[in-house]
Amino acid sequence: MTSPIRTWVLIVLLVLASLGVGFGLHAALNGPPAGSRPAPSPGAPATPDALQQAFTQVAEQVRPAVVNIGTVTLAKGRRPLTPSPFSDDPLFKDFFEQFFGGGQGPRGEFKQPSLGSGVIIDKQGLVLTNFHVVKGADEITVRLSSKKEYRGRVVGNDPKTDLAVVRFQPDSEPTVARLGNSDTLKVGEWAIAIGNPFGLDQTVTVGVISATGRADVGIATYENFIQTDASINPGNSGGPLLNLKGEVVGINTAIVAAGQGIGFAIPINMVKRVANQLIAKGKVIRGWLGVAVQPLTPELAQSLGAKGTAGAVVASTYPKSPAADAGLQQGDLIVAFDRIPVDDYHHLQRLVAESEVGKSVTLGVLRKKLPLDVTAKIAELPGDDARKAR
Repeated sequence: MTSPIRTWVLIVLLVLASLGVGFGLHAALNGPPAGSRPAPSPGAPATPDALQQAFTQVAEQVRPAVVNIGTVTLAKGRRPLTPSPFSDDPLFKDFFEQFFGGGQGPRGEFKQPSLGSGVIIDKQGLVLTNFHVVKGADEITVRLSSKKEYRGRVVGNDPKTDLAVVRFQPDSEPTVARLGNSDTLKVGEWAIAIGNPFGLDQTVTVGVISATGRADVGIATYENFIQTDASINPGNSGGPLLNLKGEVVGINTAIVAAGQGIGFAIPINMVKRVANQLIAKGKVIRGWLGVAVQPLTPELAQSLGAKGTAGAVVASTYPKSPAADAGLQQGDLIVAFDRIPVDDYHHLQRLVAESEVGKSVTLGVLRKKLPLDVTAKIAELPGDDARKAR
């Protein structure tokens, strides 16, 4: 190859190499073309836009199913100097007068207004809410997101779980919320609360599931609360707690007044069991074992020969109760209920209460450090007065 030809070949190769390096740098800096970029994997975290869209979709779908529940209780005696916490605020004063009426009743009698939330669960106008929202109410008004108002009535209530079902007669088909599965909730999942705090209709707040299985809160007899930091305020009671699918996973019921970001909701699976009975019977029939139980402390666990602190210690049994008939004794440690491990005494109370009346169950018991099975037949939980008489 002659020298001039060799020179031109070298020049062409250098130019091609430069172009290759240039294209490589451009691709590295700018990434592949939009059409050729791989789709995100299914397990990849949601983008901010996708997350925002999920929140807005839940709000659009569920807000029409959330109602404002206004109640009026006719009270007798001296009218309070401040009938509502907002009486000094012109905005809220006008709101209460518009919603409940500003007229006074007969001498010595006055109207006590209150506000709460609820969620529609049936096209026939069935609404879930809290018992404390409708407790003692003489009048109930259900107001939809469309501002339509209907007279409501209590179908049934359950003070032991702070739940109630209210019915109104819709003149058109209402939006119904979908109920989810609270047993699958995980700490850290997104949580969305919708309600009417301080009379501010259709307010949406967002947080996470902070904890599950909260008991010893002191709100209800049977407690298994979901804890959330989604903002819950007075007026949110009875409204839904939702997941990102727009499913109701809990009914908001209480807050810790001394703290911030500590709210509680009743798990929807517990709500379903209670609501089904309230709708069918107007009351809740619960199972009863007739045993008083106490927590298993580390000291008690050591003396009873238990490994860990799971279970419930028998403190006493009621005479002629299923527990007494089955031969349960003071100091017995109940570690299983019909083959289900017992976490603590709250768990045992819920398992018994949710059992079918008349069912025979096997109790796993540790007595004097020896395991044994005890069979008991579940009875119906008697009223408070009947238990006291025993």
